[in-house]
Amino acid sequence: MAAGEQSHDVAECKQVDDGITRVFQLLGKRWTGPIVAVLTAGPAYFVSLRRAIPGISERMLSDRLTELAAAGLVVREVYEGPPLRVEYRLTEAGAALEPALSELGTWAKKYLCDGERPGGC
Repeated sequence: MAAGEQSHDVAECKQVDDGITRVFQLLGKRWTGPIVAVLTAGPAYFVSLRRAIPGISERMLSDRLTELAAAGLVVREVYEGPPLRVEYRLTEAGAALEPALSELGTWAKKYLCDGERPGGC
């Protein structure tokens, strides 16, 4: 073994926490974090969410909102028209993500200033 190299034993490796795995399986999907972040400000109609998240398609927004509802983070309420309106709001569990999302946003501003490079501006 060369100087400075360390021996790594597989048994020494730690396992990722099951909770972290589940969180990132849900929130790690593209657009999910921004959707939850927008909803932390309060309930929003579908069209408002679409406008608040540049680049997201209607289909993707619908799919992600369906996933978030199935996970118990978002509630979908339909108001009969005319016009028919659909409002989304965070559940208690969804709203509880706000402090973590805020911390991630602060971290990103500090370390991912250009959106590309880890390690700062």
